[in-house]
Amino acid sequence: MRPAHICLAVLVAAVWGVNFTVIEVGLGHFPPLLFSALRFLVAALPAVFFVGRPKVAWKWIVAVGLVLGVAKFGLLFIGMDAGMPAGLSSLVLQIQAVFTALIAFAVLGERPTRVRLSGMGVALCGVGLAAVDEGTAGPLGAFALVIAAAACWGLSNVLTRKASPPDSLNFMVWVSTVPVLPLLGLSLLTEGPSRDLAALRALDWQGAGVVVYVAWITTVFGFGAWGWLLHRHPASTVAPFSLLVPVFGMSSAALFLGESVSPLRWAATALLVGGVALTSLVPGPRRVHVADAPAREQVGEPA
Repeated sequence: MRPAHICLAVLVAAVWGVNFTVIEVGLGHFPPLLFSALRFLVAALPAVFFVGRPKVAWKWIVAVGLVLGVAKFGLLFIGMDAGMPAGLSSLVLQIQAVFTALIAFAVLGERPTRVRLSGMGVALCGVGLAAVDEGTAGPLGAFALVIAAAACWGLSNVLTRKASPPDSLNFMVWVSTVPVLPLLGLSLLTEGPSRDLAALRALDWQGAGVVVYVAWITTVFGFGAWGWLLHRHPASTVAPFSLLVPVFGMSSAALFLGESVSPLRWAATALLVGGVALTSLVPGPRRVHVADAPAREQVGEPA
């Protein structure tokens, strides 16, 4: 890779890692489901008018929109609102690589290699250590919600592979149109119209900036730049940069939110990142079908 392309890959990882800290700040301004709805609303508008018509069938856009947008991000935002630390969330969410491999085996018949199975085991040990560490400092229910979010992300990855979108940015923008109304409806039902209206009436520059960051910087720029890199370099060259996401996530949370990182959490980080590396980056048996290409485009987007 050219130095400029390496810098871009690191920048995307940094943007995605810092995103968890930004989400934590945003949850101080909005209820979690309303915040998630605003994220997708701003990501979709006005970008949907500039990316062209959808390039895959609507059934895939709706399916990924519901699983990724409503389920994954809804669970993640609720889990973080319930007490899951931003830095730890950026780490634990990477277990999506294990869920992706398991669901791909069940749905697509992609049998993982022994090395990948070993990687899954190492990553799960890392999650176990992280759970033990979180159990001494925070609510395990919130931890479980983030694990569930990672499982939904894994399912959305497999759905995206089946969809085979030729343009990752076009696909993500159209996917962003789907979760807005379901998330708004769930927010009105569970968080209440009075709480939602109070959050919108109290909107200030910081709250607006948070929404712009998670929508345009993380989603539109992040996906666009990542897809651009994947169209110019092999996935095995680009994908390792996604392992920097929890590094930036935990570092920014420690710097801006004052989150501490215990020795046990560092050990969990080493195990989880190492396991995800084995699971995601070691080549598996090749399958010749049209879904191979977009599988590359789904490596690394965290939140």
